[in-house]
Amino acid sequence: MGAGMSGGRRRGAGVGWGSGPSSGMLPLLALQVILEYGRAGASRPPVTAALIAANALVYLRPGALDAFLPPLSRVAFNPHLIIQYGDLTRFFLSAFYHLSETHFFYNMTSLLWKGIQLETSMGSVEFASMVTALLGLSQGFTLLLSKGLLLLGNETAYYDQYAVGFSGVLFGMKIVLNAWSDDYVFLHGMVIPAKYAAWAELLLIQAFIPGTSFIGHLSGILAGLAYLWIKRSYSGPDPLALLISGIANVVSWPVKFAQRLLRPGRRQGGRVGRRAARESGRGMWRCSACTFDNSPSVDICEMCNSVREDRVFPNRQHLHDGGSSDLSVDEIRRRRLQRFDR
Repeated sequence: MGAGMSGGRRRGAGVGWGSGPSSGMLPLLALQVILEYGRAGASRPPVTAALIAANALVYLRPGALDAFLPPLSRVAFNPHLIIQYGDLTRFFLSAFYHLSETHFFYNMTSLLWKGIQLETSMGSVEFASMVTALLGLSQGFTLLLSKGLLLLGNETAYYDQYAVGFSGVLFGMKIVLNAWSDDYVFLHGMVIPAKYAAWAELLLIQAFIPGTSFIGHLSGILAGLAYLWIKRSYSGPDPLALLISGIANVVSWPVKFAQRLLRPGRRQGGRVGRRAARESGRGMWRCSACTFDNSPSVDICEMCNSVREDRVFPNRQHLHDGGSSDLSVDEIRRRRLQRFDR
């Protein structure tokens, strides 16, 4: 959930205005993440894990990060300061700050559940693009609604309110997740269609949890609806996804290059079948007996121990005891078993 604070509570630094002694929720959150990512067959979506890790680092502020990260009072979302001074730090970073351990726990638990489902179905690049879009849209709608209320009713409460938290993005993710769902969900004693769950949750949170940011949550829902409308209206490639994919390729290229340099020569061979045929142009040679592609650094087949004929026997002359091309299927099998038993 998002947390809103009045102007009188804006003085604060460190982890957050409402932070206090640990109530044991952080170990519980860590256990949930470990169980979800550690179970057999888990998809382990990386962007979701990175988002949880980023929020955790900002909240815990370990070591040198405590001095590097700005205090919460300098990044809390405030429409008045953002519009008047163009403070983009508040616009973007406020989503990654949380008021208390409870605030952080519930937001990250929601992110874990929604993120795994969406990233698994969408793919990591498109999911990262969606999160980026929802972040910008939800914060933008918060500015528009706050300014609009000020102009229409001279109401300064929302316009000068401070708020932090990832809940705007989470409400948008909930809209996207349930957009085409025909299921029903059980929410605080009520059974409602899943596609309307975000609206019901908005009203329930505002009614029973004081201090939450109604405008921030509503903006998240509007951001999710706007994202779906844009996706339906625009059939071309996602520019954000293309940008994120390009950045990922640039960042990962040095790692892939280093892996190719450090890979042992013998590891470059050892492929059988069509995939190996595409790689044979790199200097590897194919055994005539078992069709195993071998590294150019060896003259003995790594699979069946046959001698490389194009080097030792250029005219394909056979040895007196029978060439490797005359080997029977049973003999090839026997040599393979001998190789793997060593």
